[in-house]
Amino acid sequence: MTDISSSVIARLKRNNRVFEILVDCEKAMDYKKGNADIDDVVLTTEVFKDVKKGEHVSESDLNEEFKTTNFKEIVTIILKNGEVQLTTEYKNKLREQKRKNIITLIAQNSVDPKTNLPHPPQRIDNALQEAKVNINEFKDADEQIKDIVRQLTQILPIKYEIKLLNLKIPAEVTGQSYPILKKFGNIIKEDWINDGSLSVNLEVPAGLQNELFNKLNSLTHGKIEIIEITK
Repeated sequence: MTDISSSVIARLKRNNRVFEILVDCEKAMDYKKGNADIDDVVLTTEVFKDVKKGEHVSESDLNEEFKTTNFKEIVTIILKNGEVQLTTEYKNKLREQKRKNIITLIAQNSVDPKTNLPHPPQRIDNALQEAKVNINEFKDADEQIKDIVRQLTQILPIKYEIKLLNLKIPAEVTGQSYPILKKFGNIIKEDWINDGSLSVNLEVPAGLQNELFNKLNSLTHGKIEIIEITK
């Protein structure tokens, strides 16, 4: 059993019936992601119609609905298909994680149009605070990023984009260059040429483009060919 102070209700509504159990909030969410043991999640050994009123579900109702009275089997179904209440502390943790994720995305995928260089993460963080940007902890970062960047442009000169490049890598360094390409971008297409060189179409965050160029130029001693493809 875990700390009762972090307890919340996990609830499943099915066929006009309500099934509730008391769980540890964070560990229940970890369990739903496959990262926790069910014994560490559950804080009760009973299934309730209403946890707050202490009203239990009868064995006959459990058997009718779940075809079993085995507590672990029923709890598994409730956690898999039901909803888990979230504590304010857990929501704040999610929001902070999402904030860091968004800052990283913006730093990697954007540049200052005046200098064509990426903004440091701390500068982006400061701008988020100044613009009073609201981050939705339940929404994917990619879904929020365009609106957030739009709000940031009122505070910070910023150009957010993904570049599509064609790169021709000399045969003698294809093996060494491949990990660099994978690290900095997303390979869309690759063709091995008869002379052993490699032609790659690569999506690269604008903020990482210069660093990628520097590494590849250093590796190939300036013999790499790079062409920007207009989408």
